[in-house]
Amino acid sequence: MSTAELDRLPPLGSPVIGRRPLWGWTASDGWQVAKRDLLKIPRVPELLFFSIFQPIMFVLLFAYVFGGAIPVPGGGSYTEYLMAGIFAQTVAFNAASTTVGLAEDMNKGVIDRFRSLPMAASGVLVGRTTADIVRGVLTLVVLSLTGLVVGWRIHDGVFKALAAFGLLLLFGYCMSWIGAWVGLHMPSPEVANTAGLVWLFPVTFLSSAFVPTRGMPGALQYVAEWNPVSTVSLSARELFGNPTGFPGHNFPSEHPVLVTLVWVVVILAVFAPLAVRRYSQASSR
Repeated sequence: MSTAELDRLPPLGSPVIGRRPLWGWTASDGWQVAKRDLLKIPRVPELLFFSIFQPIMFVLLFAYVFGGAIPVPGGGSYTEYLMAGIFAQTVAFNAASTTVGLAEDMNKGVIDRFRSLPMAASGVLVGRTTADIVRGVLTLVVLSLTGLVVGWRIHDGVFKALAAFGLLLLFGYCMSWIGAWVGLHMPSPEVANTAGLVWLFPVTFLSSAFVPTRGMPGALQYVAEWNPVSTVSLSARELFGNPTGFPGHNFPSEHPVLVTLVWVVVILAVFAPLAVRRYSQASSR
């Protein structure tokens, strides 16, 4: 080795700094955090089991207990109407997992350990939300099989069905960023367990996820029609070829896919920066 090459070597005992990944610190760090969270599945399988059991219970209750009392305008099977709403509810409720998971990491000091490493602040949150939506994929697979058992069918082909599932997962991902922002404000996992769900129930049930909006009072009907849970549910129904319940002649009902995509962009544009900012503030205490 020449003298010039020796001069370019770092001094002995100095820290070795890796090169910046070509795909960016956020994506690289996010992938590492996502792998860390996904490794919890085989180690604590009960977490995945109960996250799958709850939506299955909703399917069975609504299909067999309430289904006979809820007519679908325009005819059609209530079970087929229901499944898109169950899918939308399930991916939306992923936000609660993000809330509790981040609150636990804050409480246990994991976030402080992350901050001591040369990691992008956004990478930690990207990893957490990505891991939660991967778990959501597994839940949707089990729910789809459950739906087929109770009578749900896809009528408009495989490609439209894949587009429906892709839109549902994209919606679930943006909702996880709201959950991340909420979780970073929580003082303990116990509080997060309640706060992570308390805002999701009105958002989910004040929509067309389980019942058509035509039976609602005028003001609530207007809110429900613009609710992102309603638009993503209606989008999935149209793409699956399931009954839509005559949603009405208004912009979100006539263009549900477009409105859902706008909601996704708006939610990510608002809550992703807020969550990253809160992460930097909350973990510095």
